[in-house]
Amino acid sequence: MDGSLNPQHESIENIAQPTHNERARQRFVSSLRKRVMVDMAQSLRRAYEHEVLPAFKQAAKRPPRDGREIRRAMLEHRYFRAWSSLRYVAQELTWWTVLPQVERNAARINAVAKAVARRAGPGSLRLNPQLPIPRDVSAMDIHLMPGCFHTEFHPDDAVMGAVYNHGTQVFSAGLKLRVKGGGVANSIAQWLRVRFPTFKPKRILDVGTTDGKNLLPYLDVFKSAEGYGIDVGAPMLRFGHALARSHGYNVHYAQMDARQMDFPDGHFDLVVSSFFLHEQSMSSNRAILKEIHRVLRPGGAMVHMELPPADECDPYYNFYLDWDAYYNNEPHYAGFRAGDPLQECVRAGFAAKSTFKTRIPNYTTVPDAEFAAVARGERPAPAHGNGASWFIFGGVK
Repeated sequence: MDGSLNPQHESIENIAQPTHNERARQRFVSSLRKRVMVDMAQSLRRAYEHEVLPAFKQAAKRPPRDGREIRRAMLEHRYFRAWSSLRYVAQELTWWTVLPQVERNAARINAVAKAVARRAGPGSLRLNPQLPIPRDVSAMDIHLMPGCFHTEFHPDDAVMGAVYNHGTQVFSAGLKLRVKGGGVANSIAQWLRVRFPTFKPKRILDVGTTDGKNLLPYLDVFKSAEGYGIDVGAPMLRFGHALARSHGYNVHYAQMDARQMDFPDGHFDLVVSSFFLHEQSMSSNRAILKEIHRVLRPGGAMVHMELPPADECDPYYNFYLDWDAYYNNEPHYAGFRAGDPLQECVRAGFAAKSTFKTRIPNYTTVPDAEFAAVARGERPAPAHGNGASWFIFGGVK
């Protein structure tokens, strides 16, 4: 499906339009995030290299061993405290600046989601009101998003899906990750297309799909494929189902715990996720990877986009990346990065020789020829950070 808008269906993504002043505030927040994540981040590193690192070496007679030692040394530095505070505020404002437009249009959002679910059309929506929400999700507002992914305020509620959808647009706008459409998903799908030209998946599963939007670029690249997305958050799935159907995509969304899926063995050709596994505990991740191995057909592929492992980064970059573990309600973040993703794939049932890990460029920000050369292994990917490249790992069953 080419994703063109069906004029008979109102796109749920376009309902909650901001006022002039709301849009101005959102643009300010996007610019603030860019300032914090790019400009101030460079100054933060200079403060570390010119002030904190020399003091640490003088006191310890050695450089810091890891990111945790750097964090402890940086905690009292005035620039880190200012930078960290601004980053935290910018993250909160990412959501708070879209809440007014969503709340103002909540009734319409829910009505459209409900009407779309009742209509015949491509794809389906399957909810499970009795599904226990895992503590990894229910215990906190992940990413500081009020209500997290699962909170429902009304029957048939899709509001949190709208908050997530519009908030992530504010989040990424200043970093230019969405040029030419897509970001992570488009990059992985294009990498698969170039790297494995004969691979033509018929069923694709996105685990932890949130608002479902990240699944759609896979269906643009693999046009004959049928899409499936699972999440524990019903509002996310209602919103995603309405969005996908309004654009004509054939996607089946289901409220499901990835640790115990109800799909038959060998059902999928490709299973993917983006920024999902680091939100789960180690025990949850092991159950999830084992389930993914079960639902993959022989010869099927699993690809996860995640943050690079700690042993592939220098101590300072580990300190920088692990900020989210302490301040962004992502307590499993650093622990996930400390592990070995390929060993976890083997533990789940994949043969060691069939596992892989690599970095790929962001497809939307490099020339096609450069992207293809990296995908074919002819040149290295850009350094990780701010969307220049993505770390992926996985395996073939």
